[in-house]
Amino acid sequence: MACKHIVTIGRQFGSGGREIGMALAERLGVKCYDKELISLAAKESGIDPEVFNNVDEKATNSLLYSLSLGLYSFGNNYAGDQLPVNDRLYLLQHKIIKNIANDGPCVIVGRCADYVLRERTDVVNLFIWAEMDYRIRRAVEKKGIKEAKAEQVISKTDKSRANYYNFYSGRKWGHTENYHLCINRTGLTDDQTVSAIEGYLNAIE
Repeated sequence: MACKHIVTIGRQFGSGGREIGMALAERLGVKCYDKELISLAAKESGIDPEVFNNVDEKATNSLLYSLSLGLYSFGNNYAGDQLPVNDRLYLLQHKIIKNIANDGPCVIVGRCADYVLRERTDVVNLFIWAEMDYRIRRAVEKKGIKEAKAEQVISKTDKSRANYYNFYSGRKWGHTENYHLCINRTGLTDDQTVSAIEGYLNAIE
């Protein structure tokens, strides 16, 4: 069955959300966008991708101040050079995510995509999480993080993602009401997790 949805994936660090997104996209025969959004934003703005990479999914406290001054609005024109790079990246990705969605079904990982596309009716929002022991093990094995520091890195990254999501969306990262399906993939392989998601997508077609 051909995929009819745009799938967004929120994920805890170490849960394997990125890998799930890539595997799901391959299974569905659509594109997956994760770090690619940085490259697209850099191409559009002419800014070095590494600059954007350093602030990816990190919030800045300038946005509310900028909004209060009426400097820019989401999805429209903005005072590019006057904004911190965090805000510039968010606004560029906001625009790119909307354009990508207009092109048809795909998988988008992170970047507040569920919020950006909240007015569409063809979007399915997922949240991938896992128990801490699993995440520590994956962080050590997949990312080369020292076991003694793994939990600290996990907590810090989750906090950064939560701050980013909460700040730009006004919602609470990881809260079930923001998603159609939340999956604890502890004990599940990537393939099993993708199959569970695919079953859900087929059920709501």
